[in-house]
Amino acid sequence: MNQKGWILDVMEIIDKIKTNEFTLQDAYKFEKELADLHPENHHIKPKIRQQLPILRDKGLVASLGKGKYRKTSRV
Repeated sequence: MNQKGWILDVMEIIDKIKTNEFTLQDAYKFEKELADLHPENHHIKPKIRQQLPILRDKGLVASLGKGKYRKTSRV
């Protein structure tokens, strides 16, 4: 799957997190779901970590430091 697919998939799991602020560990709880979507990728946690700065740069999440994030009004 292409990079855009990963961005959208990570955005969707972030949307499933019920709180506005979340941690990297909260995102990791969706590792199995992402692994099912991307069976060719055996490095799901690193891929999640890779996508979060991209989402931050797009203004979709704010990084609070130390693995903590906040959803912006765009998500």
